[in-house]
Amino acid sequence: MSAPTTKADAKSFLASGLGIALFSSAVFGTSGSFAKSMLETGWSPGAAVTVRLTGAALILAIPAVMALRGRWHQLKENWLTILLFGLIGVAGCQLFYFNAVARLSVGVALLLEYLAPVMIVLWLWISSRRKPRALTAAGALLSLGGLVLVLDLTGAVKVDFVGVLWGMAAAVCLVIYFFITAKENDTLPPLVLASGGLLVGALVMWLVGLLGLLPMTFSTADTTLGPWTVPWWVSVVGLIILATVLAYVSGIMAARSLGSKVASFVSLTEVLFAVIWAWLLLGELPGPIQLLGGLLIVGGVVLVRVDELRGDRRAVVAHALDHPNDVEPVPSGPVAGASRD
Repeated sequence: MSAPTTKADAKSFLASGLGIALFSSAVFGTSGSFAKSMLETGWSPGAAVTVRLTGAALILAIPAVMALRGRWHQLKENWLTILLFGLIGVAGCQLFYFNAVARLSVGVALLLEYLAPVMIVLWLWISSRRKPRALTAAGALLSLGGLVLVLDLTGAVKVDFVGVLWGMAAAVCLVIYFFITAKENDTLPPLVLASGGLLVGALVMWLVGLLGLLPMTFSTADTTLGPWTVPWWVSVVGLIILATVLAYVSGIMAARSLGSKVASFVSLTEVLFAVIWAWLLLGELPGPIQLLGGLLIVGGVVLVRVDELRGDRRAVVAHALDHPNDVEPVPSGPVAGASRD
């Protein structure tokens, strides 16, 4: 009896979108380790990002065409969504983040970018004129506190005002990414959105590189992953397939299932996964403070998710009370008695 129950629970977990979101964060978290192994051999950040987006766009092109099934009008109807996703959610987010890293420590730049979930809560508060419920507010504070611990921002930190602005710009791009991917759209398959967005992002990165706005330096030297020295293309393939193709497709699926707010908070676990992958592939062992931060992030995500579920239940109950006649009326009097007989 326990085995079927376990399988049913696993299917329910995946169907809820939370399992897909965690998988997306896990594979997204590999990007730092693969990229760092490349950067240490002479790759520039711009070159690594450009190859990442270009390779992923090419891989997803054929499956995306198959997913369209000849319905090319879907691209015409959703061209603005694809353009914004690629320009802002993919290329813009990457470009602004690297500009922030150029002026700030990686930890501060990443923390600024991951202010996006808080920005989403504030935006929903302003747009709906309803302040977030207590559990959502607590989850936001808990997740941000955990993020600070995971990044371990102790010691001397270089702070640059222009760098802070670049980091905030990356956070705004991340907010737009979550809103675009969370929008229900039956006319645009997730695979097509991911492929189109990556293609737009790759073209933008190539254009930025050709204009000389971002250094483009490539290398074919061997890279180091964990205890192994591997050819350069192993890190490139990992960066493209795991950290981009699977990550973006599963991320869009998760955002459409969970909504922008919850999906953005679950994405905070990407930092925890990145620390774990760095430990396994780069030998960077996380400290107790980082592990504690990871627990706080997960706790914050759980609080936000619980609050969302409670809110959904209240909405269902309120709808039922507001529309009592939606249920078929029960006959009364002699007719009711006759029908029972």
